[in-house]
Amino acid sequence: MSKRTYALIAAWMVAIIYGVTFTVAKDVMPAYVEPFGFIFMRVGGSTLLFWLTAIGIALANPAKKQKIDKKDFPRIIAAAFFGVAFNMLTFFKGLSYTSPIMGAVLMVTTPMIVLVLSAFIMKEKMQSQKILGILLGLAGTLLLILYGRSMVNAPNAALGNFLVFVNAVSYGFYLILVKKLMDKYSPHTFVKWIYLFGFIMVIPFGWQEFRAIDWPSIPFDIYWKIGFVIVISTFLTYLLNLLSMRELKPTTVAVFIYLQPFFASVFAISMGKDELSWVKTGSSLLIFTGVYLVTQKKNKPVITKAID
Repeated sequence: MSKRTYALIAAWMVAIIYGVTFTVAKDVMPAYVEPFGFIFMRVGGSTLLFWLTAIGIALANPAKKQKIDKKDFPRIIAAAFFGVAFNMLTFFKGLSYTSPIMGAVLMVTTPMIVLVLSAFIMKEKMQSQKILGILLGLAGTLLLILYGRSMVNAPNAALGNFLVFVNAVSYGFYLILVKKLMDKYSPHTFVKWIYLFGFIMVIPFGWQEFRAIDWPSIPFDIYWKIGFVIVISTFLTYLLNLLSMRELKPTTVAVFIYLQPFFASVFAISMGKDELSWVKTGSSLLIFTGVYLVTQKKNKPVITKAID
């Protein structure tokens, strides 16, 4: 198979894994592990895996070893806050309140959020088509936050939806911050630092909930689900994303984000963990339409030169 085929397979796997993760994580919390305690395990376990990987790469190929410039550590710390600590804390707390389908749909707003942040922070111009997309996406998001309800596994849907949306905004900041690091360093050079600083930030919030876990009462299948989130949903998906981003265009990779709610819905409904409603369907259509308009590039007019 070609490298592009492997990259497409990797992108599909990431979409499926993320879609399944919403329900898997929901099964763990808050019934067996509180959200912040789960984040403590997720970030701590991933940090260990990323550092072991970086050490292994350095030992296998010393020539590829890179050193972080001191001036880049403030950006790394900011990326750790928005991309790991604040991002994951709000996401897991929100997911503990809302349903898997609504959480997955709200995460699709990330491309729109990145565009808005780029316009304000990087002064990028926005076309009328993209502005319309942002307004449609915002309408769908507000509809889902204010009126999205679920009779299954969603004790406080409004607050949960809001927190998941805040998480998407935080991740948007992270994507902008990390871009310069990706241009300067190989990923395994800086991601270990991002997760280490992120873990330090998570400790004050997650330590008490982690200590409060009643390990003997946790069923065996929940242990597997905890491991799935740490190893598969965090560590493996990061590596798969690297593979897909190396061979595919950013617009192609972005399309796979839209598949996550589909896989999340299929898995959650098949497992009896969620249900569809007209509000979820309508708001999803608004968000998907908005994201489609935002991510479409405007074709430049083709100027044909007359032949004398």
